[in-house]
Amino acid sequence: MLACYSIKQVMLLHRLESTFSMTRCMSALDEHRYDKAIMNNNTPERYARIAIVLLSLFLFSTAATASQSVKPNALEFYGVLEQGGVLVGKANSGDRVFINDRELTVSEHGYYVTGFGRDAVSPQTLRLITRSGAEYGETLQIKQREYKVQRIDGVPQKTVSPSEESLARIRQETKLVKAARKHIFERTDFLSAYVVPSDGRITGVYGSQRVYNGVPKRPHYGIDYAGPHGAPVIAPAAGVVTLVQNDMYYSGGTLIVDHGLGLSSTFIHLSDILVAEGDEVVQGQQIAKIGSGGRSTGPHLDWRMNWLDQRIDPALMLKLKLPSDF
Repeated sequence: MLACYSIKQVMLLHRLESTFSMTRCMSALDEHRYDKAIMNNNTPERYARIAIVLLSLFLFSTAATASQSVKPNALEFYGVLEQGGVLVGKANSGDRVFINDRELTVSEHGYYVTGFGRDAVSPQTLRLITRSGAEYGETLQIKQREYKVQRIDGVPQKTVSPSEESLARIRQETKLVKAARKHIFERTDFLSAYVVPSDGRITGVYGSQRVYNGVPKRPHYGIDYAGPHGAPVIAPAAGVVTLVQNDMYYSGGTLIVDHGLGLSSTFIHLSDILVAEGDEVVQGQQIAKIGSGGRSTGPHLDWRMNWLDQRIDPALMLKLKLPSDF
């Protein structure tokens, strides 16, 4: 059997052999005879000494390798590290994973997901604690984005300056939406590449500051697709339906589909919803029709995504491509 050694190991081999020979020879030979003994020592005894040194090197190398800490694959992750982005990773079953101080849900097979909101700060820390207690961390640099201002005129004025009665309705509807997004299902539908829910022209993007009828309002958190009234809306990924509301104040017909571990899609301004709460949908299935209910100037689909309470950019989710063996 052949053994391969590094240059450092070979040099150590010669030093050890020379030391062995020196110790043995200096007591019986003068310096001249020692040099001659080293140069001409091709006896079986020399080869026996080499064998001892080689065995020592092998045992030392094996022990060193066995004692090294192996970085687990739990810090293997993929995603778009910028505001509005999402990160998908894989740990070992039983490991605990944190983003900053927030613990993530780890699926039965070790998958986890987290998202970065529109105004997420940088850096952030991804941290893993193994079942044995070993801890690993990685600093994530989150790219900061600049957002455009979008001015929209012609929306119903009541949706710009709602009455007190309407505000009470809005608060109740907001509670329903938040409750639907708090679910954490042990699903991993987000592992499949997402598809667009509409083939309409994009008329609005994530993050833009909205000004309605001249009044600055909250940023826009989705992608707007223009389309005729009644045009199909399909599921961008598989999931389970967690909310169906036919006429919400701001969003009209509203549908939420959960893709697992807190990652969800919201579809608003719908004219018709073709699924019910609790239904499981598959990617590409028609789930609704485009409408113009709520705060809208015409028929279109507004597709939004959340990771729990963090609003993420659907356009970045469309860019996420995971390896086939992930």
